[in-house]
Amino acid sequence: MTDPVSEFSRPNVAAGPNPFSLSALPDNVAFVALFFQRDHYCTNCRSQVQDLADRIEEFHERDTEVVSIVPESVDHVEEWQSRYDLPYPLLADPDASVGDAYDQPVRFGILGALSDFFGRMPAVVIVDRRGDEPVIAATHRGRSTFDRPDINELIAELDELRSA
Repeated sequence: MTDPVSEFSRPNVAAGPNPFSLSALPDNVAFVALFFQRDHYCTNCRSQVQDLADRIEEFHERDTEVVSIVPESVDHVEEWQSRYDLPYPLLADPDASVGDAYDQPVRFGILGALSDFFGRMPAVVIVDRRGDEPVIAATHRGRSTFDRPDINELIAELDELRSA
């Protein structure tokens, strides 16, 4: 899969450039793993960001930057940062436009469209920045709030992409 990448700029309340954009990353970042979280209150999302923080060095060893994107206000996202002290970019996407650009799934029809709490599902998009233009190298679109790729699976996928 080599779909084009949508560039964006969003407030970053954690490590890295603020505002954050893919083009602002250093050239030595070969991959970007974009984790599209459901919302500020999602306990699965909160666990995932902490698990990623615990294993951030494994991603960095693979020239990969981890980025979590939360469809919430800067204030809500800052609460996560003050609680979890994440060592990677944590972005506020209050209008969910980045999630929409990367086709973060929304379920439950009109009810899901009205509220991220009911409808927005988690997603992970791996961007490959090694070519002339960045491309989407892999995606995982959750079908439920629990449907998230295992970190070991993501690490293995990055290893495969690096060797290709």
